[in-house]
Amino acid sequence: MTNIAPLRVGLVGAGPWAQLFTAPMLAAGPATALAGVWARRHDVAEALAAKHGSIAIDDVDTLIDSCEAIAFAVPPDVQADIATRAARAGRAVLLEKPIGMTIAQAEALADAVGEAGVGSQVVLTNRYLPSMRRFLEDAAGFDAFGGRSTFFGSGAIEGNYFGTPWRLEQGALLDLGPHALDAIDAALGPIVAIHASGDSLTMVAITCEHDGGAVSQVTLSATTAITASGLVVELIGPTGNLVFDTTAGDAEERSREYRTAMATIAAEFATVTRDRGGHPLDVRRGLHLQRWIDAAARQLSR
Repeated sequence: MTNIAPLRVGLVGAGPWAQLFTAPMLAAGPATALAGVWARRHDVAEALAAKHGSIAIDDVDTLIDSCEAIAFAVPPDVQADIATRAARAGRAVLLEKPIGMTIAQAEALADAVGEAGVGSQVVLTNRYLPSMRRFLEDAAGFDAFGGRSTFFGSGAIEGNYFGTPWRLEQGALLDLGPHALDAIDAALGPIVAIHASGDSLTMVAITCEHDGGAVSQVTLSATTAITASGLVVELIGPTGNLVFDTTAGDAEERSREYRTAMATIAAEFATVTRDRGGHPLDVRRGLHLQRWIDAAARQLSR
């Protein structure tokens, strides 16, 4: 068996998600190695890098030049700008959702990745869970005429661990919308029309029409201080229902699932980077979701 060296990935960002998820994932191996960390606050980057046996780099372009690929854990507008530069430099990009703060940023990033011919992958975390992958396999053979996707969280509450400025300002639609829309789109078929109502800082309800005639309801809130927060997807048809629920199971079971998902993300990104191949959750998938989020945002603003 041929031994392949870990993919050397640079990390842009050292905030809450980088500390909790992205840095540990990249540093854990065996598919990837955390080659360096850049953040606007160099002292925070140094602390995170030291924790994982890496180094802090004080210039983002130096980070891009010194690594094989770049991962992101920064606000969407910062990601869109730096990821575009990374792609143009020939680096594969591991992106967070949403891929940009605006549809224009998302389109520009997708164009840059396409023109450069580099690999891309979006960390829609739930899609890498073994239970979600089993659910989607079952959904492919399930006769459904409708469904629902809900995501309740607390990331837009002041003082929450994930209550970063962009989440507090944007609310649920931009933060949780990619997860919920992606899940129902994957399970019921491509969304072809939506109608959105509500307020992104409290609760949003989105009625979706799917290719093939199915209908679904997506409900989002990032200001719910409830214990059972997370993504739930249910398909409904003449024979019953099919459910995926991240709030079910005990804490240890959920932890095992997420550890598996982290390893899967890293392994698939290493393959995508080296093969310059596609991935079902690439930048184009991120753009597809952002177009529906943009459409919903325009309806809410009216």
